[in-house]
Amino acid sequence: YHSMHSVRAGCGVRVICALDSSHCVLRYPIQLTHSKLTGDRRAYPAQRFSTSVMAQAECDAAEPIVCRGGTGPALEFVVKAKCGTSWARASTLKLPHSTVQTPIFMPVGTQGTMKGLTPSQLKSIGCQIMLSNTYHLGARPGPEIMEKAGGLHKFMNWDRSVLTDSGGFQMVSLLALSEITEEGVKFRSPHDGSDMMLTPEHSIGLQNTIGADIIMQLDDVVSSLVSGPRVEEAMHRSIRWLDRCIKAHKHPDRQNLFGIVQGGLDEDLRRQCAREMVKRDLPGYAIGGLSGGEEKDHFWRMVKVSVELLPDHKPRYCMGVGYAVDLVVCVALGVDMFDCVFPTRTARFGKALVPTGTLNLKQKQYANDFEPVDAECTCPTCRDYTRAQLHCIATREPLACHLLTIHNIAYQLRLMGDARQAIIDGRFPDFVRQFMATYHSDGQYPQWAIDALASVDIKI
Repeated sequence: YHSMHSVRAGCGVRVICALDSSHCVLRYPIQLTHSKLTGDRRAYPAQRFSTSVMAQAECDAAEPIVCRGGTGPALEFVVKAKCGTSWARASTLKLPHSTVQTPIFMPVGTQGTMKGLTPSQLKSIGCQIMLSNTYHLGARPGPEIMEKAGGLHKFMNWDRSVLTDSGGFQMVSLLALSEITEEGVKFRSPHDGSDMMLTPEHSIGLQNTIGADIIMQLDDVVSSLVSGPRVEEAMHRSIRWLDRCIKAHKHPDRQNLFGIVQGGLDEDLRRQCAREMVKRDLPGYAIGGLSGGEEKDHFWRMVKVSVELLPDHKPRYCMGVGYAVDLVVCVALGVDMFDCVFPTRTARFGKALVPTGTLNLKQKQYANDFEPVDAECTCPTCRDYTRAQLHCIATREPLACHLLTIHNIAYQLRLMGDARQAIIDGRFPDFVRQFMATYHSDGQYPQWAIDALASVDIKI
C-alpha cells in the first residue's frame, strides 16, 4: 500500500485508488497519469493493473471517496518542480497567514519568541514560518491570556505563519516529570511543580486558542533508542489519539491538523502507521520519533519508508531535523519541511554555521581574523561584523548570541532556498554533490549519506 491517488473513473466521478507495488483495482477503466509506485514516476494505463482486490470503488452504488488533493479550506499545496533523479520537489504551501516556499526550515521559538531576535528581524532574513510549542505556551502565558490577546500571532506581533508542536515531544524531554496513560500524559511543571494533564482534546483546544496555521496531533512519543513492545504500543496509541484530535479540532477552516507517523526504527510499524494516517485524509503529515540519537543509517531509512507511503500531493514534515547534511539528504528523500533548535542553540555557544561546517568563534585562531563569518552570506551579522569582533564577545556578551542567532537562521533558510532553486533549475543532483564537497572538503563523506543519496540515484 504505497499511496493514495486521485483518479477518474469511467462514470466521471473522482475517487481514491489505493495502490500497492503491483495492484490497483477499479471496476471502471482509468488512466493513472502519475504514480509513486516504489518511486517510479511513469504513467500506468488501466490495463496494466491486476484484479487482486485491495479496495473497490463502487461508483454507482456508494458515495465515492473524494480526494481534497493538495487544497483545503486553510491550505493549498502545489508542487512546482520535481527533481528528475531523486525524490526532491519544490512546492508552494499557501497558509492563512503567509505563503511558504518549500523545502523550508522552520526556526523554533518555543514560547512564542525567538531567543535574541525580534519578529521584524526574523522577517528581514526571510523567515516565512516559525514553530512554537503548545506545552510551554499552555503553561505560560496560558490559554486565558492567549485568548485575550487574540492568539499567538497578535500576542507576539507576527503576521506570518506559525506551526505548533502538540506537546508530545515533552514525553521524551520531560520524561522524568511525566506519566503516560491512554487518557493522555500528566506532566509536573518544571516551573512551579503543578500537574498538567495533556490529552489529545486539551492539546487541540490549546492549539485552537493559540491559532497556529498548522497544528500537530498529540502523539505518544518514545525515544528513538527505545525498542520492544513500548514502540508498538506508542504507534497504535498515536493513531487512536489522532482520531480524538480530529474530533476535537474546532477550526479546520483556518487551521491545518497534521498527523505524525510513529513506529520507532521498525519499518513494518512505520508502514502500518503511515497507512492509517493516510486513511484520515489530513492536510499534511509529519515523520516523528527520529533525530533522538539513533544511528544515521536507521534515521534515513525510516524517513524514506515513511515518505514512500505518504501522499505525493500533500506536504511532508520531518520533525526535529536541523543539521545541514541531514537537511539536504532529507530533501533528496522527498521531505518538504523541517524544524530544529540546533541553529539557535549552537549560537549561544559561540558557534556559527557556514558551508564548510561550523566555526567555533571562541577559539583563539579567530582573534585576528577580520573576515566576515561567511563571505557569501548577506545577513546583517556578516555584513557588519568580523570574526575577530565576534571572538571577543562570544559567550560573554548577549550581543554575540543575538548576532550569531541571526546568522545561523539565515544560513539554514539560505541552504533550503538554494536547494529549492536547484530543483527548479533541474540541477539538484549537482547541488548536492557541490554541497557535500564543500561541507566535507577532505572527501570523507559519511557512509550513511552516501547510501541514502544512492537510494534515490544521486551518486556522490
